[in-house]
Amino acid sequence: MHRLFVAIRPPRHIREQLLATMGGVRGARWQTDDQLHLTLRFIGEVESHVGDDIHAALGAIHHPRFEIALDGISGFERRGQAETLWAGITPQEPLKTLHNKIDQAIARAGVAPDQRAYLPHITLARLKRGSGSISALLERSGGLTSAPFAVGSFCLYESHLTPEGAVYSIVERYDLD
Repeated sequence: MHRLFVAIRPPRHIREQLLATMGGVRGARWQTDDQLHLTLRFIGEVESHVGDDIHAALGAIHHPRFEIALDGISGFERRGQAETLWAGITPQEPLKTLHNKIDQAIARAGVAPDQRAYLPHITLARLKRGSGSISALLERSGGLTSAPFAVGSFCLYESHLTPEGAVYSIVERYDLD
């Protein structure tokens, strides 16, 4: 079985900017440079032959290159407490269009379409119950922005879960038109 997802790897200068914002929240499990990505579609556990079909389907996608930029820091909450800190992305439309193409391609490979609304973001940290307040971080870095950066490809990743956190490896890179 392979645990797969499709994502964009931000350029080094954007990853460095994101890494510089991290810290100051007790109990947060911060992402490392190798873990920073912008998810286009989480696939989950699949058999090897399904992974091969997904790879072939993704290779048939045509989508123009585009530019995006960082746009603020926020969090996903569960039961009134932040559980994930993330950096937002603007504009969202080219990402949503690419997400839809990827979702359709993966469905043709036999994986059920994603039913959740797509919100483009880059995860910065996961927070456990009892983690420190995120208020100071949001006050300091919540207005995070960047110059636009080019998106010229997306990747199929495999995720390996370890006690120290997830380890991601790029299976294949797909160039945009």
